[in-house]
Amino acid sequence: MLLKQLEEISKMKMFILENCPHCKRARAWIEELKQENPIYQSIEIELIDEQENIEIANRYDYYYVPALFDGNIKLHEGVASKEGIRKIFDKYLKNDI
Repeated sequence: MLLKQLEEISKMKMFILENCPHCKRARAWIEELKQENPIYQSIEIELIDEQENIEIANRYDYYYVPALFDGNIKLHEGVASKEGIRKIFDKYLKNDI
């Protein structure tokens, strides 16, 4: 059980809304980055629709989506850029977050 908990902690969480254009763009950039740089494919991101998972969303401190977290550490909130996501991935892989 402890190993499962550790795996869940190490997985990034991205809070989204289904019809949010910024969320869709961020998801597309994440997929592009994973295709461009295979090392990024090791980064797991759990997508959480805040409307479907209100109880989970309420545990995190954010206002805008997409919001990206590593554990309880907020990595990004609001309109994202491809370069911004790349920087987050690079820091995440270096454990520099």
